Amino acid sequence: MALAISFFITLFIMLSIFIQSISFFNKVAISEFLFCLKWGHNVVTINEEKIGCFGIAPLLVGTLLITIIAMLVVVPLGLFSAIYISEYASEKVRYIVNTTLQVLSAIPTVVYGYFAVVFLSFFIKQVANFFGLSIHSESALVAGLSIGIMILPFIISLLEDAIRSVPKSLRYGFMALGATPAETIWHITIPYAMPTILSAILLSISRVIGETMIVLMAVGINANLTFNPLNSVTTITVQIATLLTGDQDFNSVQTLAAYALSLVLFIITWLLNAFALFVMKRN
Repeated sequence: MALAISFFITLFIMLSIFIQSISFFNKVAISEFLFCLKWGHNVVTINEEKIGCFGIAPLLVGTLLITIIAMLVVVPLGLFSAIYISEYASEKVRYIVNTTLQVLSAIPTVVYGYFAVVFLSFFIKQVANFFGLSIHSESALVAGLSIGIMILPFIISLLEDAIRSVPKSLRYGFMALGATPAETIWHITIPYAMPTILSAILLSISRVIGETMIVLMAVGINANLTFNPLNSVTTITVQIATLLTGDQDFNSVQTLAAYALSLVLFIITWLLNAFALFVMKRN
């Protein structure tokens, strides 16, 4: 019964987003949505001529840039932390670390956003100025680092479970041949757990893409098409929140644009989650 209710709720959400997205594409050409290099939520119509365009490219680039920065932080830190917790830490240390990770996972994202704005942004700006670099007060680098810190407990827990799932017989058998614990980890444990590790990384990417509050506080809403992590960008989720904030006319092209962005976001996260599930089942 609960499964059926969840299925129909999800189906209803999908249909609502899809129907509203069709209304948006009746007003805005798909070619404009895909290939225009500017995103303007303040598009206006003057004398039946639309001024501005809704091009998703800046939002995709901003989302990709922040995701890459976050994963560059979280993957190595998460993997090495998971290896230490599962293979080297004592039971007492493991209990303390896991309890701390659970506490960190429960912290609201707005707190991480505040940390990004007040502390991390100031620190990165000072470092950039020291090296003679120009950086915006709101930059993709700040948002990516903040999100990476936020999802670190999440990915550590997933990777620890992946590593601990490796049969002990494989480890002991390899060590019986004269291998050291470190050699066992890199030649047996990691390769055996690699499908689950990849799935954990894909799920973490989905969570990064769906993050809104940190990006909204640390980067803002300026849709700049840039690959420079020191510049200000925006993401799909931030624009959805911006377009639906306040009193809105649900038939306006601005509000319908939020549904089109939601459809794109749904497709991206669904593909990532489906691929992660495929990798796990293949294992």
